[in-house]
Amino acid sequence: MDSYPSSHTSKFVELLNSQQSISFDGGDSSSSQATDIKRPLGVKASKAHGKKTVAEEKAMKEFETMWSIRQHDLALKERLSKMRLLYSLIAKKKPLLEYEEALKKKLINELLLS
Repeated sequence: MDSYPSSHTSKFVELLNSQQSISFDGGDSSSSQATDIKRPLGVKASKAHGKKTVAEEKAMKEFETMWSIRQHDLALKERLSKMRLLYSLIAKKKPLLEYEEALKKKLINELLLS
């Protein structure tokens, strides 16, 4: 009995990987050299590749969702800021200056249209 049982397994795997493709078409091959055939990805590599794309897609979707929420939040904050400014202009006791009156009209128009 061998003290390293994994050495048999690794030798067997090496033997399998070193095998050349065998043609079973029944015809004689004019060339004794093996043709270069690109082997498919291994099962583990294939699964890992598939998981990466799913993970990347999930991350991208999360980012897009977060970005749209952020844009909506910024729009609401801007609207709230304009409303506060308009409220402060309306609440003024003293008569408004020309630029304050123009700003008030502009804010009213913007808030009514949106």
